[in-house]
Amino acid sequence: MRSRQRMFAAVMRLLLKCLRLGRRRRFKLVRQAEQLWHYGHLCLRSLLYNSFTNGDVVLDSLFEPVYWLVDHVTRWFGVVFVALVIGLTSSIVAIVYICLLPLILQTYTPAWICWHLAYGHWNLIMIVFHYYMAITTSPGHPPQAKNDLTGVSICRKCIAPKPARTHHCSICNRCVLKMDHHCPWLNNCVGHYNHRYFFSFCLFMTMGCIYCSISGWEMFRDAYAAIERMKLLEKERLQVAANQTYYQTPPPTFSFRQRAFHKSVVYLWVLCSSVALALGALTLWHAALITRGETSIERHINRKERQRLQKKGKVFRNPYSYGSWDNWKVFLGVDVPRHWLTRVLLPSPHLPHGTGLSWDLPPCVMEQRAPLLAI
Repeated sequence: MRSRQRMFAAVMRLLLKCLRLGRRRRFKLVRQAEQLWHYGHLCLRSLLYNSFTNGDVVLDSLFEPVYWLVDHVTRWFGVVFVALVIGLTSSIVAIVYICLLPLILQTYTPAWICWHLAYGHWNLIMIVFHYYMAITTSPGHPPQAKNDLTGVSICRKCIAPKPARTHHCSICNRCVLKMDHHCPWLNNCVGHYNHRYFFSFCLFMTMGCIYCSISGWEMFRDAYAAIERMKLLEKERLQVAANQTYYQTPPPTFSFRQRAFHKSVVYLWVLCSSVALALGALTLWHAALITRGETSIERHINRKERQRLQKKGKVFRNPYSYGSWDNWKVFLGVDVPRHWLTRVLLPSPHLPHGTGLSWDLPPCVMEQRAPLLAI
């Protein structure tokens, strides 16, 4: 009996000992897992830690693949967009010369003929000149070596000096002086040296489209009515051909030349009106930015800075604005009154004020503005 009790006690002690060992091992595994988790978390934070990291940075990081795709698609489709602009503009010019100009010479008075010939060709020359200059002129890039540049920061993508008003273009993969935006219709960035060409192209293209829309309104109405009449007569001709008897003759049909003429007029008016609305809105937007002395990128930066200083009870001042009128003079490069004719109303390849590396007071600005960010 006693031997059985001893054996039972020995078995129970062995079982309890095994349970203690298993519990210790479990606790040891849990502690090791917790240590590995904390170590990995610490390594990850040490690699990704940035004192400037916030929700916007995380959101930008998540959308980085989308930005990459858009940048590369825009880069490759820039040539297609330029070809589209040239093709559509050439088609409008061809329709004007082939279809509308003979009609104008036959029906208009000599005074109106002179007006249309003078204004139309002037507007066309201004459009072609400024578009060519906008796509072929480099917007300007900062030098890679710092040299004597003052007041510059370092671009975190180029790892190169970044002067004031300079921003990095992810499509061109370069920093651009006084960057406004990357325009796919130019396949080029809009910056310090071609900003005037871009705006002038938008302005004169809008003026040309409005001119064609207003001048061709009556022709458009007649052409549209003629096309509707063509459809009706074509329908009647098919019905007569299906039920034709020996004394019935089908109604007369329009010739190919008449059909092409009317459809070309409708195409011209619809395209010019659509471009005038879309491009006109863009032109007004950029005109407002020029009046305030800022670019598209600077508008967002200045708005955030204005809101930040407003909370502190301070007033924001744009250091690159010299007043509405002087901003336009600086932008267009008007130093003397005759420049309004030679540099604004006529094609002119003159350079803008400054080099884009520093922003001294232009000579056309009469009064010195205090370049204060806040007072």
